Amino acid sequence: MKISGKEGEEIAETYLIQKGYQILMRNFKVKKQEIDLVAQQENTVVFVEVKSRSSADFGFPENFLSPQQEGRIRSAAIYYLNEQNINPQHIRFDIISILKTGEKIEIEHFEDAF
Repeated sequence: MKISGKEGEEIAETYLIQKGYQILMRNFKVKKQEIDLVAQQENTVVFVEVKSRSSADFGFPENFLSPQQEGRIRSAAIYYLNEQNINPQHIRFDIISILKTGEKIEIEHFEDAF
């Protein structure tokens, strides 16, 4: 069964909360840019791109982020920080890869991915 983007984001959010992160925002959108999850871990604001697939036949989810997408996420992150008037000590860009095959869910968290 195919995994939806929303389902993948919900799985990633639950995973982050279990790891002690605080979720600041879901699906932050500005113009054509979107950040799936904005979270905080201690003094670091973390911008998370969630990649979900129901099969690794054509590659793993984390391999499907283009340089253009990275640039759009970075731009949206700057906009988010300015809009929310947040000046964190550190920021980080992570990818959470969700591979759901049948009932099995594999989660990989790539910190500081780009």
